[in-house]
Amino acid sequence: MIKKQKDARPDKKVSPLIGLLLFCISIILMLVTGPLGFIYGIFHSLFTQGFSGIGEFLLKIAISIDQLGNVMMQHLLNQLWIKKAGYRFGNRDETISSVLGKNKQSDTLTGFGKAIDKILDIIDPDHSLNSIDYYVEPNH
Repeated sequence: MIKKQKDARPDKKVSPLIGLLLFCISIILMLVTGPLGFIYGIFHSLFTQGFSGIGEFLLKIAISIDQLGNVMMQHLLNQLWIKKAGYRFGNRDETISSVLGKNKQSDTLTGFGKAIDKILDIIDPDHSLNSIDYYVEPNH
């Protein structure tokens, strides 16, 4: 078995024009193909795995949306939810809940961050601590 070892290289630099172009293409593709893929995924999950399959499918989507939020709102969340020395939001491979949990452990949440964490704990006890992803590639 061949194992590929991940290195901790930072993402390569991309020109702003390429980033803008790829962003626009991804939005268009999501708007055009997303609904069809979602409906197909619901039925496929239902008929191959039953209702639990739908739950797993929706959980995967929720995690992906959470990762998108971690990147899209990184500057705002870094400002409002964590102290200066805290673990930063913005890694595209990590969820918002994982970053909250890491900051909760290191006591670097602001008052607002602690309030958000308490709300999540009401819905799902120890949500942020249980969501910590210890195997996230570092974001430089």
